[in-house]
Amino acid sequence: MGIIGLMLLLMMWIGWLLGGVDTLYVMLGTGILFIIFAPRLMPQLLIRRMGAKVILPRQSPLLFDMVQKLVERSGLNHFPTLYHLPTPVLNAFSTGLDAHVSLVISDGLLRALDGRELAAVLAHEISHIRHKDIWVMMVADLFSQMTWTFCLLGQVLILINLPLWVMHKHTLPWGLIFLLLVAPSVSMSLQLVLSRTREFEADRGAMELTHDPQGLASALRKMEEAQEQEMKMAFPKLGRVVVPSWLRTHPQTKERIRRLFATARPLNYPEIWAWDHGISLPMDKGPPRWRHLSGFRW
Repeated sequence: MGIIGLMLLLMMWIGWLLGGVDTLYVMLGTGILFIIFAPRLMPQLLIRRMGAKVILPRQSPLLFDMVQKLVERSGLNHFPTLYHLPTPVLNAFSTGLDAHVSLVISDGLLRALDGRELAAVLAHEISHIRHKDIWVMMVADLFSQMTWTFCLLGQVLILINLPLWVMHKHTLPWGLIFLLLVAPSVSMSLQLVLSRTREFEADRGAMELTHDPQGLASALRKMEEAQEQEMKMAFPKLGRVVVPSWLRTHPQTKERIRRLFATARPLNYPEIWAWDHGISLPMDKGPPRWRHLSGFRW
């Protein structure tokens, strides 16, 4: 909540510099409306745009049994609606709030992971739901987009007033100019820090549900390898791209795995999770129509 507060203060500061106290109150009111309504309205719109389809219990009873067991362990009051995302990309994410939470799982993930690995990934996502991370990250994303929008508006106003400044008929506030230059980067940096922090917490929450660091570590390695393959196919001549840690939405896989084994001991007799690699689900090769926007892409 501290980082969300900082992003709201940044928006209010921009409003005050652009238009004084009245604009500051407008930014404050807009931020409060985002916090209250956005997490309830955006998730279903996002799922529809992506082309995900609801999974019924009769379509995959093993998947529902797995999720049911994890939900009971987590103490959640509501069973999430399960969605099947028609893409070979290995991905899963949770979205929504309270009674309207959803768990979206890609076709590629369902077919690539074994039961132990899939249970660990689902436990990670259920931990996001339990910690209300979807609400936090969605609000942070909207604040970041608003910061970019108002900074762009401010830069346009500066360009309009530039001739007056050159003729010494108007004085531009240098504090506003500086803020408009750095605010988008500051807002994005805060959002990335928040995302990485919540990922570590979700990993820790997954260990509380499964006590199996090996299962999640194995899933993380598979997902990282699949993403590297995607990059090679998209940019065959680029080679391996190393993204600096401070620019990543997720922590580095090796650091996540290190913390996993520091949090929980490997099981001598790991829990058996029945899974059929998604054979019971219809294979849909159609590409998704929209990308995930909430920050929880693996």
